[in-house]
Amino acid sequence: MTLDPFDKHLLRLLQQNNKLTSDELAEKVGLSASAVQRRLKKLRDEKVIEADVSIVSPTVVGLDLTCIVEVALEKGNSSGLVKFKSSMLKCTDVTQCYYVTGKYDFVLIVHAPSMQYYEEFTNKWLLDNPNVSHFYTHVVMDRVKLGYGVTI
Repeated sequence: MTLDPFDKHLLRLLQQNNKLTSDELAEKVGLSASAVQRRLKKLRDEKVIEADVSIVSPTVVGLDLTCIVEVALEKGNSSGLVKFKSSMLKCTDVTQCYYVTGKYDFVLIVHAPSMQYYEEFTNKWLLDNPNVSHFYTHVVMDRVKLGYGVTI
C-alpha cells in the first residue's frame, strides 16, 4: 500500500494520540470525517496500523524490574528456532522478543515484580531449556526513553 500525504498525516496524529475522533482528525488533516473513517479502515485492513492499544505502566501494576535478556541457542537450526520462538510466544513475562543477528540469537524484554521472580523465570524458560546455550541479562536502572511510533 502506498501512503499519500493524508495517510501520513493521519498516522502521525494517531501515533501521538489514538483517542482523537474522526471529526477531530478530519479538521486537522483537511478531509471529511467519513473520508477519515474510510482511510483508517483501509490502514487497519492493510495492517499499516497493527494495533490500537493502551500502554500500561509496568511499575504501576507491580512489575518494578525490567530486564533486557540476550539469549544464545545451542543449535541455531530451524527446528530450534521454531521451538524457541513458540515458547516465547507462550511466555507472558516476555513482552518483546526479537530474533537478531550477532553474538546472540534473541533479545527479550522481560518485566518482573522482583529479582526472585526473574530468577524463577530464568529457571523455567532459559536454564531448563536444553536448546539455550547461555544468556546474558541487563537490568534496567532507568527508562530514559520509550516510544512505539515510527517516523513517517
